[in-house]
Amino acid sequence: MERIDLPPEDDRRYPRRPLIGVGAILLRRDRILMAQRGKQPLQGWWSLPGGALETGEALADAVRREVREETGLEIRPLGVLEIFERIMRDASGTPEYHYVLIDYVCRITGGTLCAGDDVCAVEWVRRRDLPQLRITEGTLAVIEKAFRKRRQYR
Repeated sequence: MERIDLPPEDDRRYPRRPLIGVGAILLRRDRILMAQRGKQPLQGWWSLPGGALETGEALADAVRREVREETGLEIRPLGVLEIFERIMRDASGTPEYHYVLIDYVCRITGGTLCAGDDVCAVEWVRRRDLPQLRITEGTLAVIEKAFRKRRQYR
């Protein structure tokens, strides 16, 4: 059997294959829950709560786990809103990070909001204030789509 050398668990730079990530879209009236990244890549930027899928973990379980770790909230995924990829290249053009991201519309079922693992802050941000935040590429378009289609996920 061929041996496959994988990068160390926390080493997401220069992956051999794209990594799968999940994100949670949590809406409350005209606000969305945003998380400020506490680690690289994109430390200090705002994004949806979420993170990487673990081997053997179902996608819905991953989004529940990541939201709990980052925000303290318990959620129920209602459906996939968007699947897209984020490729960040280094100065030579080599893919330094490559993620396939799956964003779920979710509903809060419990917990207490507090910044947790991998984030500096979590905040309910008004839709009109989003352009003033430093938001990861592609995220604002997904958020706008969520506000437009929110009735489909009730």
